[in-house]
Amino acid sequence: MSSPIGGMKNVKIFVLYLLENINYPLDFPTINDIVMQTDYVMYLDFAEGFFQMVDMELIETIDFQGEQYYLITEKGRCVARELKSDILSTVLDQSLTMALRYLDFKKRQVVTKCRIEPTDDGRYNVICSFTEKEKVIFEQLLTVDTLDRAERMKENFYQRPEAIYRGVTALLAGNVNYLFN
Repeated sequence: MSSPIGGMKNVKIFVLYLLENINYPLDFPTINDIVMQTDYVMYLDFAEGFFQMVDMELIETIDFQGEQYYLITEKGRCVARELKSDILSTVLDQSLTMALRYLDFKKRQVVTKCRIEPTDDGRYNVICSFTEKEKVIFEQLLTVDTLDRAERMKENFYQRPEAIYRGVTALLAGNVNYLFN
């Protein structure tokens, strides 16, 4: 099964496009996280394609304080620019926006928390929050009918907290088109 974005060629172009536009070294887990912000690329395709790009010298490895970081090469930039027409520009733009928001959360060291509390009437409160520099910047309480539903919400919150934050912010600002993008 291949990634929704298409074959391995498209996976590589997708990753190169993100790295070209971010334009600073990132470690492998962070690159993985930004690629997985959308559902366009499957993890196995990403991992296989990424190390092929390193071998092809489209991405270079940089050692910084004993840690490995990766940066797009000039050859990789050329490939990203010349071949990106294989993927819809809206897909690339949306993915870059999500990647930059994720990196912003990471750089700002936003702390995410989500807890479940039972209520007196047998339901459950799901309480999610974002804290930046020890100051709460977002807090949401939602009451649900079952523990299973509460646990699924908590799991989803931790999987993509920046998407939750972005979604609630967009909806509260009146951007209901967020649901359809």
